[in-house]
Amino acid sequence: MVEDEQLLADAVATGLRREAMAVDVVYDGQAALDRIALNEYDVVVLDRDLPLVHGDDVCRKLVEEALPTRVLMLTAAGDISDRVEGLELGADDYLPKPFAFSELVARVRALGRRATTPLPPVLERAGISLDPGRREVLRDGKPIALAPKEFAVLEVLMRAGGAVVSAEQLLEKAWDEHTDPFTNVVRVTVMTLRRKLGEPPVIITVPGSGYRI
Repeated sequence: MVEDEQLLADAVATGLRREAMAVDVVYDGQAALDRIALNEYDVVVLDRDLPLVHGDDVCRKLVEEALPTRVLMLTAAGDISDRVEGLELGADDYLPKPFAFSELVARVRALGRRATTPLPPVLERAGISLDPGRREVLRDGKPIALAPKEFAVLEVLMRAGGAVVSAEQLLEKAWDEHTDPFTNVVRVTVMTLRRKLGEPPVIITVPGSGYRI
């Protein structure tokens, strides 16, 4: 989340975290470039009018480096010419301020599905059905109630399509940059997630590598 209005940025980030997303927040364009150089993001929610480095230049940099990151550009300007200009810069989507939070969430999720290999809106694997938009999980047709981080971990594992996901990758995708990298929060969350998903176990531990479904 790149937004110089700090109260707005923090409020949106808090709301997205409640939607089981991992969110980092910066307040200027230079900080955005610094983070993008260090971390791999699925989606950047990018305010256009930023201090230090303009949002247009941040977007250009992402396009130049051919990163898989998708860009949702925000702006206070609602004129059609502004929207067209933002999209021509390489933004994947455009949302004028003020916006409805529910629409922002829907657009972020839609872009997230396109960040790597295109994925269907509802993920299905090993008898589990996960609907990110509705925050619903079913196993063999029966609903399962999950906490936000449990939901986020399950979503990351299901998006991997059977590939092994390391604990470090889960920490990066389901938490944020302020999480202690030496914490056992991933192991504890996987343990509770296994218990809630029931028998037979579907999350497999790959010793020395991580987890997969």
